[in-house]
Amino acid sequence: MSIRFEVKRFDELSTVELYKILRLRAEVFIVEQQCVYQDIDNKDQNSLHVIGYKEKKIIAYTRIFDAGDYFENASIGRVVISKKERQFGYGHDLIKESIMAVEKNYKTNIIKISAQTYLKKFYESHGFLQVGEEYLEDDIPHVGMLKS
Repeated sequence: MSIRFEVKRFDELSTVELYKILRLRAEVFIVEQQCVYQDIDNKDQNSLHVIGYKEKKIIAYTRIFDAGDYFENASIGRVVISKKERQFGYGHDLIKESIMAVEKNYKTNIIKISAQTYLKKFYESHGFLQVGEEYLEDDIPHVGMLKS
């Protein structure tokens, strides 16, 4: 079974898609990681949404921003894969697709991320390098990373 990706603006998302995206983000970031934080941050409206579908289920997601809309550089955030789908390596497909979406839509290959520290090697395998020191974001260790 393969994964298929679509990139959509906020106003192109159906209410069902938006609900499924927010549910997936809540399942992973709030419930699984036991992190109480405000996921709905009024930034979704200014981003593009990279959505991974397996059959008709949304199992993977990121949101991407142009330079200056979140960080100084273009960025990828809210990287999430459904827990039961992680074993298939879809995270690599999702990051590749997200990088391509940034390059295509924002005409840059300089991308900033705020990565959970335990995923540093994963992101390094996609060309990201750590910039700066480790920090806590919502009580989870993170590092800034840059791809150029």
